[in-house]
Amino acid sequence: MARRAGRRPPRDPLGRALRARRAPSARRVPRARPHRKRRRHRAHRPRPLSAPRRDAAVLVPFFRDAQGALRMVLVRRASGGVHGGQIAFPGGRVEPGDVSREAAALREAQEEIGLPPGHAEVLAALPAVDTVVSGFLIHPFLARVRRPAAWRPDPAEIADVLEPRVDDLLAPEAHGESLERFPQWPGPVRIGFYRVGGHRLWGATYRIVRPLLPRVAAGDWPL
Repeated sequence: MARRAGRRPPRDPLGRALRARRAPSARRVPRARPHRKRRRHRAHRPRPLSAPRRDAAVLVPFFRDAQGALRMVLVRRASGGVHGGQIAFPGGRVEPGDVSREAAALREAQEEIGLPPGHAEVLAALPAVDTVVSGFLIHPFLARVRRPAAWRPDPAEIADVLEPRVDDLLAPEAHGESLERFPQWPGPVRIGFYRVGGHRLWGATYRIVRPLLPRVAAGDWPL
């Protein structure tokens, strides 16, 4: 059948490829791009985001003794585990059954030192702090408590309950600094600590206590 005038022939990809091989000069030459100096070092790649922190809650309890002195309640963790032997506040991870972080802090205080929830009045939620080693985001809750006749620490978790006076913690000799080495940092790190009953209070608990003590001493809350 004769082709109609003015109509283009059908495309022939194979033929075009063969013609291009016979006539290399007809190939399209890519446009020249501006010269870019090749870097000797690999371009920076952002580090992957760290794993999400797990929620934990602690109770920060205060009470007044028979002489009217303000005291803070701390615990010394039982040996073993990541935080074994350390000075901390009663608390732990937020469980699925906890209705809130505050409820988790009250529950943990009852389980760890035998403080009935009805003996604690939560006054404020303090700024959260994170832990590098265990990967927790700790939510502290300041509380005024009525001290029970005797603490009942859980021996599986708590080695001792401490009741330092706030005035003693505010004394200059109670605070110190030291250079420590940790696997997460390439060199020594200067850390602050408090001396409490022959032990050092440092780490995440220190970062809760350090900004809190001046406010407690100033009477920011009815303790």
